[in-house]
Amino acid sequence: MSAAALAMVLSAAVLHAVWNLAAKAKHGDSYTFVWWYAVVTALVTAPVGIVCVVQHGGWSAYGPALVWAPAVSAVIHIGYNLALQTGYDRAPLGVVYPAARGTGPILTMIVAVAFLSERPGWWALAGALVIVGGIVVTAAPGRSPGAVDGSQLLAGLGWGILTGAFIAGYTLWDDHSVTALAQSPIPYFSLSAVYQAIFMTFGLNRSRRRLMRDSVKTNWPVIVSIGVLSPAAYILVLTAMQSEPVSLVAPLRETSIVVGSLLAWVVFKESRPGRRLLGALLVVAGVALIGG
Repeated sequence: MSAAALAMVLSAAVLHAVWNLAAKAKHGDSYTFVWWYAVVTALVTAPVGIVCVVQHGGWSAYGPALVWAPAVSAVIHIGYNLALQTGYDRAPLGVVYPAARGTGPILTMIVAVAFLSERPGWWALAGALVIVGGIVVTAAPGRSPGAVDGSQLLAGLGWGILTGAFIAGYTLWDDHSVTALAQSPIPYFSLSAVYQAIFMTFGLNRSRRRLMRDSVKTNWPVIVSIGVLSPAAYILVLTAMQSEPVSLVAPLRETSIVVGSLLAWVVFKESRPGRRLLGALLVVAGVALIGG
C-alpha cells in the first residue's frame, strides 16, 4: 500500500471515530437525528460534487452509473446509520463500535477474496488478521465492576453485527462503483448523500415531524459535526480504494476502533484501558504489516 493511501485511510479512521463519539452523545429520536445529519451532509457535499462534475465536463463524462449507483449506496448507508444509532441507544459505544467495525472487514475480506478475485500478499493478509485480533482484544467483555451487563452486551453485539453487515455491503458496492464503474469519489458520494436525505424524508411521519425542531435544537453541534466529518472520512476511503484493493483498505480503516475505544474510555469513562491499549498495539502492528 502506498504511503499516500495509507495516510488517507488512517486519517479517515480518526475522523470516523470522532463522529461516532459525537453520535453516541445525541439525545431524542434516532430517526429524526439521522435525518438531520443526512440533510447536513447533503448540503455540505452537494456543492462540492457539482463543482467537480462541471470541471470534468458535465454529467456526460460520468455516464448513467452516476445516477443509479449512488442510489444503491444510499439505501445501504441508511440501513447502516439507523442500525448504528439504534445500537448506541441501547448499549455502550465500547460494545457497539468494536462489534460493527470488526464484523465489517471480516465479511468484506471474505467476499472480496472469494468472489472478486482479489489476491493481497501474505504479509498484508497477516496484517489484516492481526488488526482483527486487536479489535477482538479491545472489544472483549470483562468482569470488572464497570463491565456492561448481559442484556446490554447482547444488544450491543447484535446491533453491532447488523451494522457490520451493512458496512461490508456499502464497502464492496462503493469499491465496485469507484473502480469497475469508474465513478469519481466526490460526485459519487455527494449524490449518495442527497439520495439519503431524500429517501429518509419519506420516513418522516407525523410524530417524527413534530420532533424535528427539538431534535435540531438539542443536537445541532453534534449534527453539524457528523455532517462534516462523516463525508470527509468516507471520501478519503473511496479515494484510497481507487488505487488499492478493498481487502486491504477495509481492515486498515478499522484502526478507528482503537481511537474510538480510547475516546470512549476518556469521554464516557468506559472501563478496561489496559486491554484497550493492548488492542491498540496489536492494531498498530497489523498496520505496519499492511503498510510494508
